[in-house]
Amino acid sequence: MLNKIAHFIDRHHLLRGDGRYLVALSGGADSVALLLVLRELGYAVEAVHCNFRLRGDESERDEQFCVNLCQQHHVTLHRVHFDTRIYASAHRMSIETAARELRYHYFEQLRNDIGADGICVAHHRDDQAETVLMNIIRGTGLHGLTGMAPINGYVIRPFLCVSRVEIEEWLHQRQQGYVTDSTNLLADATRNRIRLNILPLLNDLNTCATENICRLSERMVEVEKVVSSAVSPMTDMVIDTLLKEPSPYYTLYVSLKPFGFNTTQIEEVFSSLGGVSGKQWYSATHQLLIDRERIIVEPLQPERRQLRLPETGNYIYDDHTSFRVETVDRTADFVIPKTSGVAVLDADDVCFPLLVRPVHEGDRFVPLGMHGSKLLSDYMTDRKMTLFEKQRQLVVQDAKNRIVWVVNERPSNLFRITSQTSKVLRIEFLQG
Repeated sequence: MLNKIAHFIDRHHLLRGDGRYLVALSGGADSVALLLVLRELGYAVEAVHCNFRLRGDESERDEQFCVNLCQQHHVTLHRVHFDTRIYASAHRMSIETAARELRYHYFEQLRNDIGADGICVAHHRDDQAETVLMNIIRGTGLHGLTGMAPINGYVIRPFLCVSRVEIEEWLHQRQQGYVTDSTNLLADATRNRIRLNILPLLNDLNTCATENICRLSERMVEVEKVVSSAVSPMTDMVIDTLLKEPSPYYTLYVSLKPFGFNTTQIEEVFSSLGGVSGKQWYSATHQLLIDRERIIVEPLQPERRQLRLPETGNYIYDDHTSFRVETVDRTADFVIPKTSGVAVLDADDVCFPLLVRPVHEGDRFVPLGMHGSKLLSDYMTDRKMTLFEKQRQLVVQDAKNRIVWVVNERPSNLFRITSQTSKVLRIEFLQG
């Protein structure tokens, strides 16, 4: 078993000979074996034990076992205690989710504190098969069939190549004891039911069932690499082009998943293709819009705010944009700038203070070169702006609530430069 694990570590480049690693030690067979195997293979390890205070005396027994084991083998042990039920209640999550969140948050904090290179956990081949089956039951796509990766960030799984039986036999040969979590023997949680009921049935049908499921996950890792190399995440997709792909849905899935959209949202997006334009979806970090013939993905934008410009000067709107307002004399050589980022207006017609604000429903202005007013919403539609662009659009209005400039677009004709203009109000929109 040691040779098999050493080969697995080398093949996946999991550990460095000069590295320092934490081992998550519960006291169960898997974690005890992991600690001792890595020590026998010559890696520098320290143990970390979490007491979740969920099983009364049994939790205290497990912690004391870990203390004795580490003392016996001269391994540094880090311990932490959690009020898991209180945490779960406060954050409105299940006990299992709370324990996982507390555990991995502490592992990462400790890893940083002591400068460890990674956190080794004892997930093995049977755990991998259980994970794949759970994902299938939940309705997974390709990624779910890949199961748990040998290395995910700083979390390392050196035991994915061995089974629970191999681990227990190895411990038995060395007459090494371990503790048993009684809750693992209860067929209540989904994973336990798969472990106690479904996997034994599958192994009765085929003694290689568990091994074959893990082989499937390994093949799916390679398949996913091929798919990912052919389809990269995209923030702008043409619907007609997408629908001509061999698998439009999966192309969409691979394109959107990295932006945090879940499977249900991606299915809704796919079902809406060719439908009404303007539908939106949101992930924790991004927003998605179906706009005519395109799918557009953008990072979530901060809420657009108002900015008062009481007089000429420089004003910061946000971290990336600002406005410069100045008054200049209209000289004989004055030339109206052609850039859209600058508006020049007749200063005598504009009343301070100015206000920079987002577009409001019902906004109207008189575009330069026209005499009648126009709904700003119609103007933006004529300009073929997407809904996201409309939401980001800013205007500058004066003290009489008149829009003097649609920023980066067009000034109002009411304030245009004429032969009678003597003072020019210059407003510049700066980015960067």
